[in-house]
Amino acid sequence: MKLFGTDGVRGKAGAKLDAHTAMRLAMAAGIFFRKHSLTNKILVGKDTRRSGYMIENAIVSGLTAVGYDVIQIGPMPTPAIAFLTEDMRCDAGIMISASHNSYFDNGIKFFDHTGYKLDVKDEENIENIYYDEDLIAQNQKTELEIGTSKRIDDVIGRYIVHIKNSFPKNLTLHGTRVVLDTANGAAYKVAPTIFRELGADIVVINDEPNGSNINLSCGALHPQALGEEVVKYRADIGFAFDGDADRLVVVNKKGKVVEGDKLLGILADYLKQNSLLEGDCVVATTMSNQALEDYLTAKGIKLERADVGDKYVLEKLKELGSNFGGEQSGHIIFADFAKTGDALVAALQLMACLLNEAKKSANGDRLNPFELYPQKLVNLPIAKKVPLEDIKGYDELLSDFKAKNIRTLIRYSGTENLLRILLEAKDEKLMNEAALNAEAFFKRALNG
Repeated sequence: MKLFGTDGVRGKAGAKLDAHTAMRLAMAAGIFFRKHSLTNKILVGKDTRRSGYMIENAIVSGLTAVGYDVIQIGPMPTPAIAFLTEDMRCDAGIMISASHNSYFDNGIKFFDHTGYKLDVKDEENIENIYYDEDLIAQNQKTELEIGTSKRIDDVIGRYIVHIKNSFPKNLTLHGTRVVLDTANGAAYKVAPTIFRELGADIVVINDEPNGSNINLSCGALHPQALGEEVVKYRADIGFAFDGDADRLVVVNKKGKVVEGDKLLGILADYLKQNSLLEGDCVVATTMSNQALEDYLTAKGIKLERADVGDKYVLEKLKELGSNFGGEQSGHIIFADFAKTGDALVAALQLMACLLNEAKKSANGDRLNPFELYPQKLVNLPIAKKVPLEDIKGYDELLSDFKAKNIRTLIRYSGTENLLRILLEAKDEKLMNEAALNAEAFFKRALNG
């Protein structure tokens, strides 16, 4: 597909993703969703990027042009859009966000009426409509068939109640000090409100968005400042979110980051011990460390792997009838409460785990259940994306790694001109040598 990547449509705002593209994409989406319309309403939310104003207005223009009524709710987390689309009985939901990317990028994500992200087939259908001039022209509305738009500012309360209800009612955060890094993003109002109302003593950083500071040296991709604040305020734990709050990074009371695979292990074990893990099965991705699988196996929990992307994790969860999974990057899905990665749900479930075990101080041992095998990820900028199987010597390279017991995952980024090379082995020296060889090989092959 030319438009859609691994998570919606994403690119530099005003360039790849300009107002015209956003408006036409909204028209195409409106035509697609109308086939199964029940309420003729579509929900639109965004994060805190300046370009969100441009793209939001373009989307509203496109949807109303094909007859849809639009509900605009302003800055809200991506998982809130998923929840509210279903809760408010809308035909679809649209989130304007480039997630963890810098402010100059933006993106458009679509949800169906049940709050699930669209599958690849649906995205292909929208893209086909986008390029169909006649179909776009035929669906332009006039007179009273043109849609309407209204902004609603109080829906934040619905989402806050929903998230609070995911936290066990027999527990409280009273006596717990928590530092929150909202990344100057979509959770800057929601996250502090939820933790405060549940009784936590909170310290909040990076909660003053100005349109250009989202994810800027803060949040899930830059947790160093969070770690310093946790130590400074002698907090029990720290939580960092990304720009649209679907990704969580945890810092323990010593200011150290807890790896995402360890979080998956901790939470899976907690769910199983409390008979809350459906099928005793967890879904992770091909990126997750083999040490996680070995840890879960020892606990009587099966690990299934999906392609990279939280929507693929969710698809696998639905296929298997499981209710928990995620990515090592911090997208953690509790399917009983959310239909996408939700950092707030994941943070509260971790707090429930620690409190239930009377370990509210989040000591290092509980948040370090196992050691990861050495793993190295190389993000290699590339000039062009050539099918990997067409690269001369590629199969031989993989065979060599396999013979040395080096696990590999090599793929192109769905949103950037990058080749992601992941290598993992118990022998760190061997792995580092292999990483250097792989990087040199692909530099020659793709950058000539």
